Parts: sequence; C-alpha cells; structure tokens
Amino acid sequence: MADSPNLQIKEYFQLDTQEQKFWLAKIGESDWRAGKYLFQLLSDGEFQKVCGQKSTVFLLTQNKDLLSFCTVAERDDIPDTELTPWIGFVFTFPAFRGKRHIGKLMDHICGLAKNQGCPNLYISTDQKGLYENFGFSFLQTAKDSHGEQTLVYKKEIK
Repeated sequence: MADSPNLQIKEYFQLDTQEQKFWLAKIGESDWRAGKYLFQLLSDGEFQKVCGQKSTVFLLTQNKDLLSFCTVAERDDIPDTELTPWIGFVFTFPAFRGKRHIGKLMDHICGLAKNQGCPNLYISTDQKGLYENFGFSFLQTAKDSHGEQTLVYKKEIK
C-alpha cells in the first residue's frame, strides 16, 4: 500500500472501544441503505448474531478518513446455503472512488483466507461486471432473504 501514504486496514472488532465508536460513526455517514443497516447492526451489538460469530468488519482508513469498508461473514443474505464465507457490505465513499480501494481490502481478505485454508470466498450482489475485476466469477443466481434474485460470485483462493 505504498502508493497511498497512511493507508491502513483495520479490523473493527480488534479496535478498542473509543476507536470502534469513532469508526462506527464514520460507517454511519454512509448514504447507502446497506451501510446504514451495518451501522445499526454494529450499534445494537447484533452484527455477529446476524452474520455469525466469526464474522468481522474491515475498514480501509487514511488518517481520520474512512475510505472503504466491507465485511467477511459466515452468513449473508442467501438463506439455506452451505456456501461460506461471504464478503458483504462492500462500500467506498464517493470522494474516494475510482482508486481501487476495495481491491486493497479484497487482497487483504484473500490473504487471510489463504492463511486460514479457506478454499473460496463468495459475494451476493446485483452488480454485473464489478467483482470480476477482483478475480470473482459468476457462480449462480439465487433468491435472497427478501425473495429477490441475486447474483452469487465465487473466488477460488489459491
């Protein structure tokens, strides 16, 4: 990450309480409905209950700015599936888009998955043509927890 000074990847649940409060407020500044939902889950202490005990939130920061965030979760919005883990709540704030910041988080997550012996990562999305840029390939369509069609992408960890 030498191309951008002071970029850091933080794992939300490894931060102390004050840092969590600071970065949670930044997540809450997201204008995206799913970002607001993530904020609510974290605020209410319900994130790991809903997404799984091993689930976490990754933040890409630069000094006091939150550039991007995403989650790695045991469960996502596809009910009754054995597929796991899921990358979700993928968001980059508008002022920081176009610089492949999510790619930095994805690379970090893939490195962790490889070290943990995880063979695949999954994403549920309505976006076509985005996650292919990060090495994901279309796996299937599925119904999400609201009964809507969603695209499921898979990345093999090598």
